Amino acid sequence: MSMMQRLSLSTLPSLPQAVRRPAYDPRRTTTGIVHLGVGAFHRAHQAVYLDDILATDPQWAIAGASLRRADMRDALAPQDNLFTVAFRSGEGAQLRVIGSLKAIHVAPQDPEALLAQMCDPAVRIVSLTITEKGYCHDPATGDLNPAHPDIVADLANPRAPTTAPGLIAEALRRRREANIVPFTVMPCDNLPSNGETTHRIVSQYAALIGGDLARFVENDVAFAGTMVDRIVPATSDGDIAEITAALGVEDAWPVVSEPFGQWVIEDRFPTGRPDFAAVGAEMVSDVEGHERMKLRMLNGSHSTLAYLGYLGGYQTVAQAIADPAYEALVRGLMTEEVMPTLQMPGTDLGGYREALLSRFHNPALQHRTWQIAMDGSQKLPQRLLGTVRDRIAAGAPFDRLALGVAAWMRYVTGTDEAGAPIDVRDPLADRLRAIGEEAGRDPERLAAAYLGIGDVFGADLRNHPEFRRAVTAALAALLTDGAAATVARTAHSPH
Repeated sequence: MSMMQRLSLSTLPSLPQAVRRPAYDPRRTTTGIVHLGVGAFHRAHQAVYLDDILATDPQWAIAGASLRRADMRDALAPQDNLFTVAFRSGEGAQLRVIGSLKAIHVAPQDPEALLAQMCDPAVRIVSLTITEKGYCHDPATGDLNPAHPDIVADLANPRAPTTAPGLIAEALRRRREANIVPFTVMPCDNLPSNGETTHRIVSQYAALIGGDLARFVENDVAFAGTMVDRIVPATSDGDIAEITAALGVEDAWPVVSEPFGQWVIEDRFPTGRPDFAAVGAEMVSDVEGHERMKLRMLNGSHSTLAYLGYLGGYQTVAQAIADPAYEALVRGLMTEEVMPTLQMPGTDLGGYREALLSRFHNPALQHRTWQIAMDGSQKLPQRLLGTVRDRIAAGAPFDRLALGVAAWMRYVTGTDEAGAPIDVRDPLADRLRAIGEEAGRDPERLAAAYLGIGDVFGADLRNHPEFRRAVTAALAALLTDGAAATVARTAHSPH
């Protein structure tokens, strides 16, 4: 093992000239934001915007929190919480060291330390990237799931919570008791109306605790909805080796990202906020239209590409979209089925579609179809099924959407087209696999059983004859002919 030096405040000055580094002294910043869910996406997105902000306003450093594991803290603590983002495109990589993370808490190890940080009067924003499943909600309704085992555990011990709703509610309760104004809650996850949804989930959790905390959360706490966009693949060992070699010092956990970034934020910060607009974020009164556009066009296409791509033998999005039939399918999905459901006057949806397709083609991003395929039972309602409902209401066709849904069903059976096992990562993975084993390769039985999962499809879609027919037909084609042949046929058939 070579004794290469680690990235840290002391090795910053020795980095190559081309590496961009913080334009401020990270030791002189103060923490103004607590961020729950400090993973790759947060470090390539919000942390980069705040790194720009800290150059002129030092009071907005971030204290991150991992809600499950200690690995991120353990990797970054010896580096003074510095890390590198490699922005990769066809032209190569731009390396940038980020200094906006001040600390990383590990909630299960020391919930008290995290709650104390959340109660610091200097903290005026608590932001979140905890993925859809971290909200402990029912994705079909958007309500808190009171039977979720982690919520049941928090309600039994509300002073030492482990979930995001539990932590936020307890921190707000303590601040109120100490006469400290509440922070603004800023979710940055792909939930429909994420500000409103998070407000509802935290209020419902507070109501279950009892007392008048729920009324306080409902009436006195601001929730700022956002739309975030940046493609951030999981960091590979190869990425770490390549970035370490370019730096000349070791970075234990860098992040890889596309250059494109977007952040649309509802301006609801009664106790103050950084100047987000000065660093390229867009401040709006209502984020819902942007959010729906992104969920349905980018995320819906991504999920469709992930399931069909994986089944067709493509490991990355760039490989899948390079197949002309897959590109034609996704272009048709956006143009014919998604864009008509979006009311976005003044927004160039066709231009947005072209930008998305060129981002999917970025050869430098090894964004694995398997990674995007995770947690589909949580993602499908937002990414595909809302669009399906709008198409049904309009009496319009939805063949490509139905194929995306059928591809998810085929994927979660847990066996690929060569008969090899698929490592399905999903909160419902065991249930999904059991259904697949029970129904076998009979498309009628398989589709009916998966459509019966109310958490995903609700009662309306399960019982909708035309939706059931379309999904069953698409699933039959996938089981008989495979993904590549089915995509080719769907992409080129007249709709």
